[in-house]
Amino acid sequence: MDSTTTAPAHPPLDGDLTADVVVVGGGIAGLCAARELALAGREVVVLEAGRVGGGVTGHTTGKLSSSHGLCYARLTAEHGAEAAALYARSQEEAMRHVLALCGELGIDAEAERLPAYTYTTDESRTEEFLAEAEAARAAGLDARYVTETGLPYPVAGAVRVEDQLQFHPRRFLLGLARDLAARGVAVHEDTRVTGLHERADCRLTLAGGGTVHAADVVLATHYPLFCHASLLARLTVHRELVVAAPVAARDVPEGMYLTSEDNTRSVRSAPYGDGSGDGDGQRLLIVAGEKYVPGTADVAERLARLEDWAHRHLPGFPRGPAPYRWAAQDVFSADHLPYVGHEHPDTQHVFLATGFGGWGLSNGVMAGQLLAAHVTGRPRPAWTELYDPRRVLPLRDLPGVVRAQASVARHYAAGFGPGPRCTHMGCELGFNEAEETWECPCHGSRFAAADGRVLQGPATEPLDVTGVDPHDTRRSPTAGKDTS
Repeated sequence: MDSTTTAPAHPPLDGDLTADVVVVGGGIAGLCAARELALAGREVVVLEAGRVGGGVTGHTTGKLSSSHGLCYARLTAEHGAEAAALYARSQEEAMRHVLALCGELGIDAEAERLPAYTYTTDESRTEEFLAEAEAARAAGLDARYVTETGLPYPVAGAVRVEDQLQFHPRRFLLGLARDLAARGVAVHEDTRVTGLHERADCRLTLAGGGTVHAADVVLATHYPLFCHASLLARLTVHRELVVAAPVAARDVPEGMYLTSEDNTRSVRSAPYGDGSGDGDGQRLLIVAGEKYVPGTADVAERLARLEDWAHRHLPGFPRGPAPYRWAAQDVFSADHLPYVGHEHPDTQHVFLATGFGGWGLSNGVMAGQLLAAHVTGRPRPAWTELYDPRRVLPLRDLPGVVRAQASVARHYAAGFGPGPRCTHMGCELGFNEAEETWECPCHGSRFAAADGRVLQGPATEPLDVTGVDPHDTRRSPTAGKDTS
């Protein structure tokens, strides 16, 4: 969605700097945290390795919702009814906060309140959806079970949640960045952090050789650049494809739609062209799905599969390559809840936010507010403990951690073969021919094939691609294995 907006550049940091708080990451969590900290009177600096809103936030599908698939029945079963209610309240508060900021700051983020549907076409699964509707209602959402939706094909059942939000995340972030500049917050783009040393005076080193000193550091980089081994073991990464095309507004299903079937299908629309979307106008129809582990999939084949599905199921969606294509990356926690707060028990001045599980917009806004409360010591919301990274992992989730780490171990061992190795921890990389990138299946780092520069962390050092032909590199048996 980056092609629809332009943004002024923020200069890279050249030299040394000192601030009260350094926020690493110019996405939705980082900028929301920076604004809250500035409002609290802190001197704040934001360091972004690329461009503001150009990372994960700028590549989402723009759903900011408290309806997160079949999450409330699971949360109730695994963490209790109170935890499910706190989760719902935190997500609803995030929506209200975004709408309030858009009004206060005059941000035209194309915000639209619409119902969100999580559906199935499988008659044998309707009991799951009835249970989810009941759990979502008990958690405080305006949710109900339905058998009719706005989709142009039948469903067996769906959970409908009212008054959800879709918007243009990058327009929102650029509005926040303007407000930060007006408040004297320095934002530095093209400034990559390569090292962090925590003491009473935290010290960050930069790729260009500079040093930044701060009393506190907020890591809002999606996957933490610096992560204790105990937390590292509880994170997994998946990538998801997105295709979009302008279609007649009359053919667009009203609302937001999600199913786990067909390896996930997500459908929504957005204003397009003159923005009216009325009568004979057009809207941008956005379809996401085909989730996979980075570096393990035939991405071109999956793109074709997603485009074919969209053409067959959604009137007006063109056949063949869609005019807009991109991908998003998500970090998942072992117990399906984000990690927001102190990284581990010994940490005093470093805070992080990660594990948003595909719902990074609402969780990013929530995290920004919670991180600021942690740093300033002001009263924290009721859901603080729910998202504490230091929480004890339930025994039922340990097998999943063991499986994930066994997969990491395989890729790490394979990294001693002839293929390229990730500069983060040495795992074997897979090549994504559709995006011309090297990708790490262990922790999600991505590198440009042409020059090896880091496109996505946690890696901070570029990849040496001297003499490497990605189309002819020998791989061990684990590399390139298509994993859903």
